[in-house]
Amino acid sequence: MLLFRKVDLPLEVVMLLTGSIALMIAGILLFPVHYGTLPYYENGLYGLFLVIFGLQILMLGKTPLGDLPTTKLSIVMAIIIASCGIVACFIPIFNRLPRLLLFVCFGLGGLVHLLQMFLFKDRFQRWVSYRGTFWHLIAGCLVVYVLSILIGLLILKQDIFSVPVTAVLILIYGLAVFYLACVIWQIYMRYPEASKPIMGDIELSTDHIMLLFIGIFMLILGGALIPVNLGVLPFSVSGQIGLLVFIFAIQMLSTGNTPIGPFPRSWLIILLGFTFAGLGGISCIIPDILVTQLTTLVGVLNIFGGLIGLIKTFTTHKRQPDMPNEHIKLLYKLLLAQIILNLLAMMFGASMLMKDLIPNLAIGVILAANGAVLLYLLHILVIIDRMQRNISVAA
Repeated sequence: MLLFRKVDLPLEVVMLLTGSIALMIAGILLFPVHYGTLPYYENGLYGLFLVIFGLQILMLGKTPLGDLPTTKLSIVMAIIIASCGIVACFIPIFNRLPRLLLFVCFGLGGLVHLLQMFLFKDRFQRWVSYRGTFWHLIAGCLVVYVLSILIGLLILKQDIFSVPVTAVLILIYGLAVFYLACVIWQIYMRYPEASKPIMGDIELSTDHIMLLFIGIFMLILGGALIPVNLGVLPFSVSGQIGLLVFIFAIQMLSTGNTPIGPFPRSWLIILLGFTFAGLGGISCIIPDILVTQLTTLVGVLNIFGGLIGLIKTFTTHKRQPDMPNEHIKLLYKLLLAQIILNLLAMMFGASMLMKDLIPNLAIGVILAANGAVLLYLLHILVIIDRMQRNISVAA
């Protein structure tokens, strides 16, 4: 069946398509918001796009000011941008810095990319000579970059256009990004070598990047819930749950990993990923509209995911007879981290389904612990990968 057929969706296309979905949803929802039929959470919209920009830098090395290899500097830049987005989604009063960062990402980023398109020898002139699909690439890039500059100006000075005009611009921008994503996908299918990311002095797989990002997300969320539950800070539940579902979507689309385990990236997983991205985007932008449904969904997924993870952990880990002591120690550390992680996931899922099961302050501690264990798990996996590369080189 077509739904179960594997699909090779490049990471750049994944990020562009999810960004276009978020833009089109924002453009559509701004109409009922303008006429007073729906509430609006501006910080959720800002935070969502900062998270997308942060993930683009982490996964692809594509910054608003140009492409960069994966280095400590680019990783720190991505984490700062994404963390500001995460906090903006949770905390309604945190919006000045996100607005400034989005102006840089959209406005200055669009201007820099527009200039680079005409000044770099491997772009406009070469694309013109290639003809065909590359002419569509030129058209798509021109529209996206110009609209990106306009969107940046709108974020910085919101009274340039009326709300309906702004909604139309955002909607057109989303359609343009979708068109550009389709063109780039077509080019990558014809020229697979063009889809290779820029390499740097730090090698992280997409799975490792998602572990890093989710670990940071959990640490920030857990840390934020402590002052929130003490009444020090306001909190947006819809922004939190929407962003969590959106992160699930990115993980599904980029690696095939779901909350209940990994699957081949088939059309079914891709469609589910885009559905999750849409639901998460709506929850970030429109407060309280999907909180009950998404909370139940996330709770059930965490419980089943933790349970399935525990079963797999105990049934798949086997000690090799001639394994060195150093490897045995790492294996035990990996096993312990996975067990703790799955137990914490089940506790978090249960707390979402049964509100009074765990004290609110304890939920913050559980989430922060979840994030810390995820980062520790990433540390172990990086060491194991390095060992395997050394063994293969020695062989």
